[in-house]
Amino acid sequence: MAKDFTFEVHTPYRLFFTGRVESFVLNLSDGEKGVYANHSRFIAPTLSCVLRIKDKKGVLRSAFVSEGILETKEFKTVLIVDAAEWPEEIDRERALAAKQKAEEIIKTSTLKFEIDRVKLKLLRAEFRLKAAELAVNR
Repeated sequence: MAKDFTFEVHTPYRLFFTGRVESFVLNLSDGEKGVYANHSRFIAPTLSCVLRIKDKKGVLRSAFVSEGILETKEFKTVLIVDAAEWPEEIDRERALAAKQKAEEIIKTSTLKFEIDRVKLKLLRAEFRLKAAELAVNR
Protein backbone atom coordinates (compact mmCIF):
# COMPACT_ATOMS: atom_id res chain seq x y z
CA MET A 1 0.00 0.00 0.00
CA ALA A 2 1.13 3.52 -0.79
CA LYS A 3 2.27 5.64 2.14
CA ASP A 4 2.00 8.93 0.27
CA PHE A 5 -0.08 10.51 -2.47
CA THR A 6 -0.20 13.56 -4.72
CA PHE A 7 -1.94 16.58 -3.22
CA GLU A 8 -2.66 19.82 -5.06
CA VAL A 9 -4.13 23.11 -3.86
CA HIS A 10 -5.46 25.42 -6.57
CA THR A 11 -6.70 29.01 -6.37
CA PRO A 12 -8.07 31.08 -9.26
CA TYR A 13 -4.67 32.79 -9.46
CA ARG A 14 -2.10 30.05 -9.03
CA LEU A 15 -1.22 26.48 -8.25
CA PHE A 16 -0.60 27.09 -4.56
CA PHE A 17 0.82 23.68 -3.67
CA THR A 18 1.62 20.41 -5.39
CA GLY A 19 3.59 17.53 -3.98
CA ARG A 20 3.67 14.07 -2.47
CA VAL A 21 2.30 14.06 1.08
CA GLU A 22 1.64 11.60 3.89
CA SER A 23 -1.46 13.45 5.05
CA PHE A 24 -3.22 16.75 5.48
CA VAL A 25 -5.89 18.13 7.82
CA LEU A 26 -8.54 20.74 7.08
CA ASN A 27 -12.09 21.74 8.07
CA LEU A 28 -15.22 20.35 6.46
CA SER A 29 -18.75 21.39 7.36
CA ASP A 30 -19.00 18.45 9.78
CA GLY A 31 -15.65 19.09 11.49
CA GLU A 32 -11.94 18.61 11.05
CA LYS A 33 -10.93 15.92 8.56
CA GLY A 34 -7.60 14.17 8.05
CA VAL A 35 -6.80 12.64 4.66
CA TYR A 36 -4.16 9.93 4.33
CA ALA A 37 -2.87 7.68 1.52
CA ASN A 38 -5.42 5.16 0.25
CA HIS A 39 -8.31 7.26 1.56
CA SER A 40 -11.71 6.43 0.08
CA ARG A 41 -12.95 8.64 -2.74
CA PHE A 42 -15.17 11.58 -1.85
CA ILE A 43 -16.03 15.15 -2.76
CA ALA A 44 -16.85 17.68 -0.03
CA PRO A 45 -17.15 21.42 0.52
CA THR A 46 -14.44 22.84 2.79
CA LEU A 47 -14.45 25.76 5.20
CA SER A 48 -11.86 28.44 5.87
CA CYS A 49 -9.16 27.03 8.12
CA VAL A 50 -5.50 26.50 8.75
CA LEU A 51 -4.53 23.67 6.40
CA ARG A 52 -1.87 21.38 7.88
CA ILE A 53 0.19 19.39 5.37
CA LYS A 54 2.61 16.61 6.34
CA ASP A 55 4.97 15.85 3.45
CA LYS A 56 6.45 12.43 2.71
CA LYS A 57 9.54 13.31 4.77
CA GLY A 58 7.36 14.03 7.80
CA VAL A 59 7.79 17.83 7.63
CA LEU A 60 4.66 19.70 8.71
CA ARG A 61 3.62 22.93 6.94
CA SER A 62 0.61 25.12 7.62
CA ALA A 63 -1.24 27.62 5.47
CA PHE A 64 -4.46 29.60 5.42
CA VAL A 65 -7.10 28.38 2.96
CA SER A 66 -10.56 29.82 2.34
CA GLU A 67 -13.74 27.96 1.46
CA GLY A 68 -13.59 25.50 -1.41
CA ILE A 69 -14.09 21.97 -2.70
CA LEU A 70 -12.01 18.89 -1.91
CA GLU A 71 -11.91 15.85 -4.17
CA THR A 72 -10.04 12.71 -3.21
CA LYS A 73 -9.29 10.09 -5.82
CA GLU A 74 -7.30 6.90 -5.74
CA PHE A 75 -3.85 8.45 -6.26
CA LYS A 76 -4.47 12.19 -6.20
CA THR A 77 -6.36 14.68 -4.07
CA VAL A 78 -7.25 18.18 -5.24
CA LEU A 79 -8.37 21.13 -3.13
CA ILE A 80 -9.81 24.12 -5.00
CA VAL A 81 -10.18 27.27 -2.89
CA ASP A 82 -10.80 30.98 -3.39
CA ALA A 83 -7.59 31.94 -1.54
CA ALA A 84 -4.54 30.26 -0.03
CA GLU A 85 -1.56 31.85 1.70
CA TRP A 86 1.57 30.60 3.41
CA PRO A 87 2.13 32.28 6.79
CA GLU A 88 4.91 34.49 5.41
CA GLU A 89 2.57 35.79 2.68
CA ILE A 90 -0.11 36.99 5.09
CA ASP A 91 -0.41 40.72 5.68
CA ARG A 92 -1.00 40.63 9.44
CA GLU A 93 -2.06 44.28 9.70
CA ARG A 94 -4.62 43.87 6.93
CA ALA A 95 -6.03 40.71 8.53
CA LEU A 96 -6.25 42.46 11.91
CA ALA A 97 -8.07 45.43 10.32
CA ALA A 98 -10.51 43.05 8.56
CA LYS A 99 -11.17 41.27 11.85
CA GLN A 100 -11.86 44.52 13.70
CA LYS A 101 -14.11 45.83 10.93
CA ALA A 102 -16.11 42.57 10.89
CA GLU A 103 -16.51 42.60 14.68
CA GLU A 104 -17.79 46.18 14.54
CA ILE A 105 -20.36 45.36 11.83
CA ILE A 106 -21.56 42.33 13.80
CA LYS A 107 -22.06 44.50 16.90
CA THR A 108 -23.99 47.25 15.11
CA SER A 109 -25.93 45.52 12.32
CA THR A 110 -29.52 44.41 12.73
CA LEU A 111 -29.71 42.59 9.39
CA LYS A 112 -29.32 38.82 9.74
CA PHE A 113 -28.08 38.30 6.18
CA GLU A 114 -25.38 40.95 6.71
CA ILE A 115 -24.30 39.45 10.04
CA ASP A 116 -24.08 35.95 8.49
CA ARG A 117 -21.94 37.27 5.60
CA VAL A 118 -19.66 39.24 7.91
CA LYS A 119 -19.20 36.25 10.24
CA LEU A 120 -17.57 34.42 7.32
CA LYS A 121 -15.23 37.38 6.79
CA LEU A 122 -14.43 37.34 10.49
CA LEU A 123 -13.55 33.63 10.36
CA ARG A 124 -11.26 34.16 7.36
CA ALA A 125 -9.46 36.99 9.15
CA GLU A 126 -9.07 34.91 12.32
CA PHE A 127 -7.65 31.93 10.41
CA ARG A 128 -5.25 34.23 8.52
CA LEU A 129 -4.01 35.58 11.84
CA LYS A 130 -3.69 32.07 13.26
CA ALA A 131 -1.68 30.94 10.22
CA ALA A 132 0.54 34.05 10.42
CA GLU A 133 1.16 33.31 14.11
CA LEU A 134 2.50 29.88 13.18
CA ALA A 135 5.27 31.52 11.12
CA VAL A 136 6.25 33.76 14.05
CA ASN A 137 6.37 30.86 16.52
CA ARG A 138 8.71 28.73 14.42
